[in-house]
Amino acid sequence: MRTVAVYSTKGGVGKTTAAVNLAWEASQQFRVLLWDLDPQGASTYVLNVKARVKGGVDSLIRGKTEMDAAIRSTTYPNLDVLPADETYRGLDLVLDAAKKSTHRLAKVLESVAKEYDVVILDCPPGASLVAENALHAADLAVVPLVPSPLSLRSLAQVNEIIAASDHPPKVFAFLSMVDRRKLVHRSAVESLPREHPQVIDLVVPSTVVIERMGSERAPIGIYAPGTEAARVFARLWEFVHSASKVKRSARLE
Repeated sequence: MRTVAVYSTKGGVGKTTAAVNLAWEASQQFRVLLWDLDPQGASTYVLNVKARVKGGVDSLIRGKTEMDAAIRSTTYPNLDVLPADETYRGLDLVLDAAKKSTHRLAKVLESVAKEYDVVILDCPPGASLVAENALHAADLAVVPLVPSPLSLRSLAQVNEIIAASDHPPKVFAFLSMVDRRKLVHRSAVESLPREHPQVIDLVVPSTVVIERMGSERAPIGIYAPGTEAARVFARLWEFVHSASKVKRSARLE
């Protein structure tokens, strides 16, 4: 099983959009679990899953609720969701009270390691104990960057958090919500991948097609498969697949 954390210290950068579409793309080849760690529950909503964890996230982290009991199927083959609900607002406190507080998410995921080939973690923004846990559990961290002068600061903050980890994942970033009509965006697209090795040459456009995810409640590949946005997320998954070296489950061959 390979675990991918989609994370940024900054909110509103297209993190959930990336997590949902990466999970759907991965599910075309692999058995995938998307864990929605954000109390806003955007991934849970988009994938049309009931936002309720029996006993709350406290029960899940403490092992009183089995992972299998909390995981929900989606309408898409090979794609399941561990939903977020209002109890996730207190997840930092739950983790802080647990032994080995930065290792708890990895420990919980061990129970489903044989059930899934890929786990996508949709992380809440900010520097938090939840973020430290997600990055500890991850083999790869994917960081969306809005093309602005402060974008590299967000990547630097992620690297700072990872530097303190005893299990640091690989890290790469990509440009998100790009509007090529804006000079600062065009400049970022041209310069950042060239000047910063962690920023890959892949651009997610700012487009109404992506904005429709909230009303369609579906990945872009379902309702707009021929669009630039769909093609970009397919390429993003190819990069993640290569970087994380996922092995296909025998069940799906």
